[in-house]
This record gives sequence, C-alpha cells and structure tokens, in this order.
Amino acid sequence: MSKIIHCDLFCNVIDNYGDIGVCWRLARQLAGEFGLEVRLWVDDLGSFARLCPEADAALESQHCRGVEVRRWCDPFPEVQPAELVIAAFGCKLPQSYIDAMAMQESKPVWINLEYLSAEDWVYGCHRLPSPHPSLPLTKYFFFPGFTKQTGGLLLERDLLTRRDEFLGNSAQQQAYWQSLGMDMPEAGTLKVSLFGYENAALAGLFDVWAAGAQPVLCLVPEGRILPQVGQYFGDAEPGAGIAYRRGSLRVQVLPFVEQERYDELLWACDVNFVRGEDSCVRAQWAGKPFVWQIYPQHDAVHWEKLQAFLNLYCATLSLAASEAVQGLWREWNDEGGAGAAWSAYTVVRCELDARAPSWARELAENNLALNLLDFYQEIGRMRAFEIEGQ
Repeated sequence: MSKIIHCDLFCNVIDNYGDIGVCWRLARQLAGEFGLEVRLWVDDLGSFARLCPEADAALESQHCRGVEVRRWCDPFPEVQPAELVIAAFGCKLPQSYIDAMAMQESKPVWINLEYLSAEDWVYGCHRLPSPHPSLPLTKYFFFPGFTKQTGGLLLERDLLTRRDEFLGNSAQQQAYWQSLGMDMPEAGTLKVSLFGYENAALAGLFDVWAAGAQPVLCLVPEGRILPQVGQYFGDAEPGAGIAYRRGSLRVQVLPFVEQERYDELLWACDVNFVRGEDSCVRAQWAGKPFVWQIYPQHDAVHWEKLQAFLNLYCATLSLAASEAVQGLWREWNDEGGAGAAWSAYTVVRCELDARAPSWARELAENNLALNLLDFYQEIGRMRAFEIEGQ
C-alpha cells in the first residue's frame, strides 16, 4: 500500500472473550501483516488482558504487539477519526466520534463487521450501504462467512504452514505436551479438547468415554464448563493442573489458554469441542473433526444458523457421516443425549479426518482481512470517481 492507513476498531465486549477474541485477531493481522496503524477501542480491558497477558487493564492507552489499545469510556475522548472505521458486531459508536467523522472533509470508510453466519440471507446483505439518516456518512455491512459470496474468515498468512509443521514434527508435539506438564499420550489414545458453555449433555458424554474400550484424554481449559466437570468427578473446586480419572477417561484441566497457544491445543488433539465464533473458526483451520456449541439465543434463531453451517459442511459427506455429524452437534447443542450420538460419530471418524483438512483448504481461499482492505480501497476509488464526475 502506498500510504499508511489508520484504522479505528471498536469492540463492545458482550460474550466473555468471543467479541474481543475476534477483534484482537483482526487488529493484530491488520497491523502486523498489512502495516495499518490500528487503534483498538475496548470497553472491557479486563477481558482483553486475559487474551493478552502483557496488557495492563488499568491503563487508558497502551501498545500491545503493534496495536494501540485504548479504553472505550464515557465520555469518549476527542480524537481524530481514522480513515477506516470498523464497528465490530454492530456495536454503536460514540455519538461524538460519529459527529467527528461527519466533519472530516474526506469521510472515513465506516464498516459494520457483522457476526459470522452461513445463512443464505447474508449473501444479499454483504457489502450493502446504509446512509446515515441525518449526517453525510454511509455505513457498510460486511459479513464474515464460508463462501465467496461473503467476506471470508480471519486467517493469518503463516497459520496453515505452522500447523502442518507442527503436525509433521514429533519433536514439536512432544515439546507441546511437556509444556502442559504431561507426557506425550500413548498411541491409540483419543485426544479431545473441550471448550464450551455450560452443558447438561456433558455427563452423558463423559459416561460413554469412561465406559469405552479406547483410552480418552480430554483437555479442558478453564472456562464456563469447568464447574460441571468438577461436579461430575465430585470436586467442588476444580482448577488448573487437576487431573481426573474414571474408567477409560482421563480429564486434565488446563490454565486459561491465550490465543497463540489455543491453536496448538487444537492441532494436538484428534477431536475438538468448541464454542461461539472465534474458537469455531480456529477449529476449522486446525483441520481436525470438531463439534460446535453455538451461542444460544433466546428466540432460538441459533438453530437456523447451526443448520445453515451443517448444510455447507456436510454437503460432500456420505449420508452416514452427515447424519452422524448432525446428530452429535444437535444433541450437544440441545444438551441432550450426546453420549448416544457419539457412538455413530466414532464409526465415521476416518471420513471426518479426511474431510476436515480439505474443508480448511476451501475456506483459505477467502481471507477476511484482505477482503476488508480490498473493499476499503474499492470504496475509495468509487468516491474518487464520483468527485471527478461532478
């Protein structure tokens, strides 16, 4: 790019670490790979500090890994708006900032980065303009997604290369397990990562794993599902470093996993249970079978979002594999009989092992950060053309 682009990225933290997780990845990629001057505005620096341990949640302004991180407070400080303004997940920008954007001779490109969805209606809304009702500003809707008709997914330039190096290097794998304070699992052990919201289906799944013939090692990072893990094993105070055993099942509780280390956890496991948006995307880049616990919504529209994704993901699977995947995912999200659905899932594991990396390769052709910047430049060219035509 011929000149440095300044970007203001606004994040209103609602879902624990999901919102800030996506924003932090995007901010770092825009700064590190594309050379933008990124200012990340966050209203909950405590959540941000869990993802970036060197951050200080008490500071109003700080620089972390090439990104300027600012506290989003009220009243909002007087600042010069950036050329590119991204409101993550439809968050409402401070009115003073909007007024300042309207006063710029060259108006910023204002993008509403929406939630991830595989639903068909997204295709008609992606990149749509929304003129402000009273100010000379236009906001554009930008939808992440799984097809070329959407904005794609966040993918760092070297991620898949690093993944393949890890999977092909036993020394790297051994070093990873040692970093967890564990020996490398014996051959034949099913390695599962479990990151989820509270879920009544957990006990049934654990029962099946414990009673099965195959040894199962389940790695559980600290999070919302941990109290239920402790309850299953009769421990009122579960915490990092604790290990549990029952039958063929061994559960190891891990400390809260920061973003850079989470990818390694996904790569090291055979099946990954994930939740929300950020970990779901990372599980797909891992190229391993995964089970997605979608964020539940009070009006049950999350079921439509879940099914829309399953329709895409299962399109090339055999009927048996498709039914097994959909059965386990629906039971896990319905907090029902996930244990019973697991048996059908294990039968088709070989097919799922082959499907996962091919799916990741398909998705890698559509990069969200690159598409965002291409759109920003497209809007700039369109505006320049309009001025010349006046």
